Amino acid sequence: MRAAVMFGAGDVQVKEVPDARIDRPTDAVVRVTHAAICGSDLWRYGKMPPNPDGVRLGHEFIGVVEETGAEVTSVRRGDVVLAPFKWSDGRCEFCRDGLPNSCLNGGFWGGELDGGQGEAVRVPQADGTLLPLPMEPDDPRVPAVLALSDVLCTGHHAARAAQVGPGRTVAVVGDGAVGLCGVLAASRLGAERIIVLGRHTARTDLARRFGAVEVVPERGTEAVERVKELTGGHGAHAVLECVGTGAALRDALDMARPGGAVGYVGVPQDGDGVDARRFYRRNVTLAGGVAPARAYAPELLPDVLSGRLDASAIFDRTVGLDGVPDGYKAMAEREALKVLIRP
Repeated sequence: MRAAVMFGAGDVQVKEVPDARIDRPTDAVVRVTHAAICGSDLWRYGKMPPNPDGVRLGHEFIGVVEETGAEVTSVRRGDVVLAPFKWSDGRCEFCRDGLPNSCLNGGFWGGELDGGQGEAVRVPQADGTLLPLPMEPDDPRVPAVLALSDVLCTGHHAARAAQVGPGRTVAVVGDGAVGLCGVLAASRLGAERIIVLGRHTARTDLARRFGAVEVVPERGTEAVERVKELTGGHGAHAVLECVGTGAALRDALDMARPGGAVGYVGVPQDGDGVDARRFYRRNVTLAGGVAPARAYAPELLPDVLSGRLDASAIFDRTVGLDGVPDGYKAMAEREALKVLIRP
């Protein structure tokens, strides 16, 4: 079968790889119908050292079950399913606690294993991982549902961690797909006012469509001061950090009001720490981390299917499997927000 493989920074190729197949009785094989390129993939695309063996790509996908192992009971051949960005068994103590991202028997797609940016995927722990969908592969709602594999659940996680709710003013740091989904999530949770920090007009216009009422294009100290100015000098009740740099996290903490909260979900990239004295005296809560997408997806799915929660507009370019290398290039050069793949 064919799949996207990265051999180093800027070097993505579509290659022949071994067919996805059942290896254990808890596996399923899923034929991919829709996948995506994630903003987090771009970090590797920008700095991965040369690797002659290459690494498989893609952690967001929807597909049709082609085969199941002998112990799989929750899905069967022909089912349309969503895969979150990490597989999990659904049974361990962390899965039972609502943290499938910390599953004792879980793992991430790609690397040496199958990735979503290919024709098919072997899904370990299929019963705990795959979410059956009440739809056909050609349903026009599929792109909106695909967002639940990662970015929409991640934006929701940031909003939940930042304690977003009615009457709250929310600042969202970052205008990428996760930040935009954070705007959607904050709106769904009843935020009274949403401010988005970004400087790409097409993206901030989309943020306004999703529920933001103000845009702050400044960065650093100027951005913090602007958010405080917009909030009567106090800062936001809730801040969603959706970038992943130390600078973004520091700004997020600085623009939270006393007693406020910061939800951080941006994948940490530079290793820059944050001095706790920055927010200790203001009693600011810091929470977040990796989103438990498999736990959130069933909760959010009804709103997605009804159209109340529709992130499909984040997909502004569609490519076939052969177009994946160009899709990476377009996202890296800010010519596309998020690329949808139709293998």
